[in-house]
Amino acid sequence: MSGDVRMTTAPTTEWGRALAAAHTIYDVAPLYEAIYLGRGKDYATEAATVVGLVKERNPGASDLLDVGCGPGTHLHHFARAFDRVEGADLAEPMIRHARRRLPEVPFHRADMRDFDLGRRFDAVTCLFSAVGNIRGVDELRATLRCLRRHLRPGGVLVVEPWWFPDTFVDGHVGGDVVEFEGTRLSRVSYTVGEGDISRMTVHYVVARTGEGIWHFTDEHVMALFPRETYLTAFQEAGLDAELLDLGNGGPGAFVGTLPG
Repeated sequence: MSGDVRMTTAPTTEWGRALAAAHTIYDVAPLYEAIYLGRGKDYATEAATVVGLVKERNPGASDLLDVGCGPGTHLHHFARAFDRVEGADLAEPMIRHARRRLPEVPFHRADMRDFDLGRRFDAVTCLFSAVGNIRGVDELRATLRCLRRHLRPGGVLVVEPWWFPDTFVDGHVGGDVVEFEGTRLSRVSYTVGEGDISRMTVHYVVARTGEGIWHFTDEHVMALFPRETYLTAFQEAGLDAELLDLGNGGPGAFVGTLPG
């Protein structure tokens, strides 16, 4: 990924300073959150659906680890359904933002391909296509093995993938203008397929009253794994899995259970 920022004013706020130092959208957690909340992403309903999938398979589940947790928006809702939740993410700015939202929740800086928290959970989640950031089948296998190592017997793993090769729309153009907590922003994207990856170029224009306007560009490279590749990797990790609809218009989620 790469980023470019053009500003009309000198940065004086958290937003401005974060944008000035940014290399990707993941460096600007407030902007990331504003975009998706402003677009109407229903984190509460998505979290409730995932909780239902977990409890159906493991009724006694009491703790959950969310990997690729971002600013903790799903965890905010998971914390109401489980006795204990924890979060993990590779982007330090996301973790800092999540800690401010959920100061009682442990957060860890971790690479989903290989980390060890030293404990296991009744449920592990990896949502909002975070798994698409990895590269190649070997990394997918390593990721699922790592997530499985953090499950107790009978535990449930929920992974929301990026699009599949047959559902990905080559040349897709997306665009939104949203207003969120005093910030007006636009997001325009163009996505193309390049073999087993998709490459999305995104332009953001962000304006805040009394602060100025910023132009921010970013690029997201995401893996396009077929369904069968995911299911095989789950099986190789020792998990029985199926692909289910989350009801959010996305590609669904793979739900795997560790035999107990």
